[in-house]
Amino acid sequence: MNRHIFALQQVARRTIASSARRQADNKVPRNQKVFQEDNGMPVHLKGGTADALLYRTTMVLTVLGTGYVLYEVVKAAFPQKK
Repeated sequence: MNRHIFALQQVARRTIASSARRQADNKVPRNQKVFQEDNGMPVHLKGGTADALLYRTTMVLTVLGTGYVLYEVVKAAFPQKK
């Protein structure tokens, strides 16, 4: 029984103390180059298609939300007669 616990401790210690098996490449310099490039494009769209889609989705939801709030304010300002 103690032998199994000792083996488990060794395995746990090795996985925590050892270095990462797969090294991740550093993408920061590449991203800095892309985002600091002066190409006349707004910074919130320099990330590519995903950024453009996220931006457009945010704008559509903002416009729809503003329209709905204005609708509810007008509806509350002029209550229906019973």
